[in-house]
Amino acid sequence: MRASLVSSIAVTCAAVLALPVSSAAPAAAEVLVQPPAASALPPAPDLPGSTQSLPLGPLGPSSRAGGSGEQGLPRRDVKPFSLVGVVWDDPRAPLHGTVQVRTRATGTDTWSEWQDVETHNDEHGADPDSAEGTSRALRGSTAPLWVGDSDGVEIRVRAEAGGTGGAPPLPAGLRLELVDPGEGPEAQTETEPVLETEPGTGTKVEQVAEAAPPQTRTAPAPAAPAGATAAVAPADATSAAVAPEAPLPPAPTPAPAATVPATTLAAPLTAPPLSGLLAGLGAINAQLTPYVAPWLPALSKEATEAIASYLPPFLPRTPASGAEAQEPAKTPVQAAAAPYIGPRPAIVTRKGWGADESIREKTFVYTNTIKAAFVHHSATGNNYTCAQAPSVLRSIYRYHVLSSGWRDFGYNFAIDKCGNIYEGRAGGVDKPVLGAHTLGFNTSTMGIAVLGTFSTTAPPAASVTAVARLTAWKLGLHGINPKGSVTLTSGGGNLYAKGTKVKFNAIAGHRDGFATDCPGSLLYGKLGTARTSAASYQGR
Repeated sequence: MRASLVSSIAVTCAAVLALPVSSAAPAAAEVLVQPPAASALPPAPDLPGSTQSLPLGPLGPSSRAGGSGEQGLPRRDVKPFSLVGVVWDDPRAPLHGTVQVRTRATGTDTWSEWQDVETHNDEHGADPDSAEGTSRALRGSTAPLWVGDSDGVEIRVRAEAGGTGGAPPLPAGLRLELVDPGEGPEAQTETEPVLETEPGTGTKVEQVAEAAPPQTRTAPAPAAPAGATAAVAPADATSAAVAPEAPLPPAPTPAPAATVPATTLAAPLTAPPLSGLLAGLGAINAQLTPYVAPWLPALSKEATEAIASYLPPFLPRTPASGAEAQEPAKTPVQAAAAPYIGPRPAIVTRKGWGADESIREKTFVYTNTIKAAFVHHSATGNNYTCAQAPSVLRSIYRYHVLSSGWRDFGYNFAIDKCGNIYEGRAGGVDKPVLGAHTLGFNTSTMGIAVLGTFSTTAPPAASVTAVARLTAWKLGLHGINPKGSVTLTSGGGNLYAKGTKVKFNAIAGHRDGFATDCPGSLLYGKLGTARTSAASYQGR
């Protein structure tokens, strides 16, 4: 039995470690640096998708000098799209007002009612003093709204009513962004869905499968945002560090990794040395993210713990005599935490949901560890099916990068209404990737977006369970008790000034770190259940 488990773990390690593998590098106060690559990543497959950007014009009389009280577009025909949002020139300029859209379903004469677009979105971005947070490519933006297949649109943006001085001006450069996610990877037969039915229905969910061959874009994709470079310099030596991508040889076709069944060990497991495997993977795997299997299989708790012992600890590292130091041994805290790692859940990779790797910045940025998970709702609405979730993700991704000027998808993970878990920002699902999700508290944390809006709609139980399973695994890798609390240092925000030390639950809501409705009152109310369940999955 032991030999069988060891063999299975060796196979699974190849799939688990076919993601960016960190190397030792000079220490930074907050973020781990990887050595520079010798050459750039080969061109990613050309994937479909497009964005229409339409300037808004005045719809009513100007409320005061400097801005119109109402801007928008009358009903018009447009190319097909599925997600909408509004952007403007200055990311520091708030939009004080309301944004409403209505859309026409593709191929019909049916128009929707007016739908509200969430205007408060800046709190989901990068920390103020980070390289991403100070990029000249950034724009102000609303939250994106998923509207489904549409080919007609009407929009109105109204400044909020003012006092004696009138309404405040709307931001300059308002534009309507219409995102078409394009067709995603075609369904195959070798799949591992997390759940099979929509919540409360008997409808089968489309299973995520191996990606189809690359397709041609429906429209020329915009170039990478201005200011994006192959290596992003941090605002200062302690705020961020960039891990450039390593060269990649022609990618092999990976075989799906088999799930390791739960096994009771009669004696301590002694796995064969994996130094040779790790050395080989280290040369090429830093850039395998676009090419790995479309999903990572769920693992048993035993297999997860065994594999975790081979993952490099993310600790500050120092060079030795001009050369990189050897991989440091795990600390006693990490070693003691090993029994409290939850089983890794199945995860749909970026390849699985069809991310176009050519539009993001070609570097990875890491933080030293993961101390807490911030839970969000995407505020994109609940009018989607689980089969459409990959399309929703591709749309949000394009909106974050091409419309809003972010370096990549903002969240580290996403979860749909069926409980399927998706890889978010690139860099490796088992790595502490620095995200752009909780302004002021992105360092040493992970961001999880539950797709939907949960201010007045209860989140599906499957989604809450997925939050628990994901955090039990990811927080467990860093020795964190999901029912415990942690202390984080604010990078600046509207609740806590920069430098303020704040105590959070290890599984917190976005509103705990920023004055916002996110993740919606009804999802926020379920976080206690998620903490208890996550601790149970860890074996506490």
